[in-house]
Amino acid sequence: MNFRELHEQGCFVIPNPWDRGTAIALAAMGFPALATTSAGFAFARGVPDAPHALGVHAVLDNIAEIVDAVDVPVNADFQAGYADDLAGLAANVRRCVATGVAGLSIEDARGGGGDPLYPLPEAVERIRAAHVAIDGADVLLTARAECYLYGHPDPLRESITRLQAYAEAGADVLYAPGVRTREDIAAIVAAVHPLPVNVLMSTDTGLTVADLAELGVRRISVGSALTRVAWGALLSAARRIAETGSFFGLADAASFDELNRMFG
Repeated sequence: MNFRELHEQGCFVIPNPWDRGTAIALAAMGFPALATTSAGFAFARGVPDAPHALGVHAVLDNIAEIVDAVDVPVNADFQAGYADDLAGLAANVRRCVATGVAGLSIEDARGGGGDPLYPLPEAVERIRAAHVAIDGADVLLTARAECYLYGHPDPLRESITRLQAYAEAGADVLYAPGVRTREDIAAIVAAVHPLPVNVLMSTDTGLTVADLAELGVRRISVGSALTRVAWGALLSAARRIAETGSFFGLADAASFDELNRMFG
């Protein structure tokens, strides 16, 4: 089943690897598609998750590495396109498409001081520019409304307004990262129907895949969560050694043989 077909019915999980090895491992578990994570890649490189911390060249290389590692579709976390101007955004989107991705996500947050979100008219033009840049390739465009993540005073209403406008501008999938309650998720799904909605599960909120499917969610990503799980295990085990001299934290390590077989 190709990436577009995955969004047409049911609900699937699209986990987020950050390098070749994690992509191979996740694909081997049977997940039907994968998505890159800007945060996961940034942390692996020892820098914060910010557009200025990693240039577009490094990000594209990471995306291409993950696409090359697996036979399942890959969606690129492309932040805000790594360009403030429309021409630069379009050029970068074309370069991302050339890596072989099945989809890419563009967010409406520009970071920095003042209002972190692009004004809606400008954000819509950016989604339209990305849509045009895809130029008929079979690559799904996901539009992200960052209202929940950046503390908008009315994140549900503003997210719906923005996502509906992004749908009109050519987005194929809608995504409001940070939404957590059943009520808000159901409201977003209903507001943009019939387009598919991605929901981010960055922590255990008590909702399951079955719960989200019942709410009409088509796609579930985990963002930087698996990266943070890996970092959590590393930091916890290393702190035990450094602070107490105990190697207890190594008990849950994957076996050498398992990893060797996986990458053999």
